[in-house]
Amino acid sequence: MTKAELVEEVARAAELTKKDAERLVEIVFESMIEALNRGEKIELRGFGSFRVRERSARRGRNPKTGMPVDIPTKRVPYFKPGKELKELINESASEDWQGGSGVS
Repeated sequence: MTKAELVEEVARAAELTKKDAERLVEIVFESMIEALNRGEKIELRGFGSFRVRERSARRGRNPKTGMPVDIPTKRVPYFKPGKELKELINESASEDWQGGSGVS
């Protein structure tokens, strides 16, 4: 699903104009980004949690030249799916697998 598809779905489900739905989606994303930048954890019950993890500085290699390169410390976003989301995904994957197997 793309951001545009998400906007369309929100507009349809909430009976909003596409412009209003797009602004709503933008506000949600901006709020999440700001919270993560402040070091806050975002927890959406039944969906999952977002947080920022810090990756330590390390020594890597330039794949083109093979020369060693220093990779600095950096912060990366991390998503951990919630139990309910995992169950729903595995449930639908199981149904797809059983449905497409040709077994009656």
